[in-house]
Amino acid sequence: MFELIAESLDFAGPFNLFRYLTFRVGGATATALLIGLLIGPRFIGWLRIKQGKGQPIREDGPITHLKKAGTPTMGGLMILASMTISLLLWMDLENPMVWACLAVTLGFGFIGFLDDFDKVTKRSHRGLSGKVRLLAEFAIAGVACYIILRNTGTDLYLPFFNGPVGDIGYVYYLFAMLVIVGAGNAVNLTDGLDGLATMPVIIASVAFMMIVYLVGREDYASYLGIPYVEGAGDLAVVCAAIVGAGLAFLWFNAPPAAVFMGDTGSLALGGALGAIAVTAHHEVVLGIIGGLFVLEALSVIIQVFFYKRTGRRVFKMAPIHHHFEQMGWSEPTVVIRFWIISFILALAGLSTLKLR
Repeated sequence: MFELIAESLDFAGPFNLFRYLTFRVGGATATALLIGLLIGPRFIGWLRIKQGKGQPIREDGPITHLKKAGTPTMGGLMILASMTISLLLWMDLENPMVWACLAVTLGFGFIGFLDDFDKVTKRSHRGLSGKVRLLAEFAIAGVACYIILRNTGTDLYLPFFNGPVGDIGYVYYLFAMLVIVGAGNAVNLTDGLDGLATMPVIIASVAFMMIVYLVGREDYASYLGIPYVEGAGDLAVVCAAIVGAGLAFLWFNAPPAAVFMGDTGSLALGGALGAIAVTAHHEVVLGIIGGLFVLEALSVIIQVFFYKRTGRRVFKMAPIHHHFEQMGWSEPTVVIRFWIISFILALAGLSTLKLR
């Protein structure tokens, strides 16, 4: 919006700053952070009144989690509100790829909201049917992928390979949908401890802020051998809004959490990262940068697979962050060590830009 206003004024004087993507990235981060910090206290208080007993705590989970009873959930609404307002103010309103990423974020957030609402009203941690959730997620991802790939093409890029490895045509649509849905659910599974999912999402967003900026610059993309996608640079504003909103939420979600993001936030943020990666044609790199989320999802898949076939568990409890809790690690220890792992993986993912 600010960019259109500045354009209508012919970018005169200080309005010339709106020409620069880096200025809008900084503005989006600061705006989302400020909005989140301002609305946080009243919003959390409102959630406490509306939800009463807060998010249901798993009875089969770690005993230490029972003390979290009464903590409100759906804090993801705060993230989505501050992120969306900031994004609408600083984004290029004529960029269809940004709108597609925002649609995935809000669409997945709505699915997560329905899931959280079902849990709170029925006092159960089960939520919506898994089949219903997946069907809705694939429907949203399918529409977004159509918009994105119509603008970016269907060439597949892999780390350590200079240039595209081939055009896979319509198979790319299915691949892209799986990336978006998989990312959404992987972040959702990671969100089990205070602050555990929030900081890795912020770290991944900062990493992709750099990636989409380079992908949106033809000179840098040609030099690095990565895809050039016209207009992809504006997704840096999306990443910036996520970072600002995430930092504001972390202020209230830091141990001991005053609010949980719930599926409302985790599904939305994961879906957003997936959509951004698809737009930048860096889906495999997302698997490296978001390796912590991949590990969490794999731990659940492995646990369920072996338990159904052998009746034995590979991990003491899944997702894997609960496994380490059962081993005696305190919650802050698990969270901080997982943050460190996330940071290392982000550096590893960024290094693939040069190793081509």
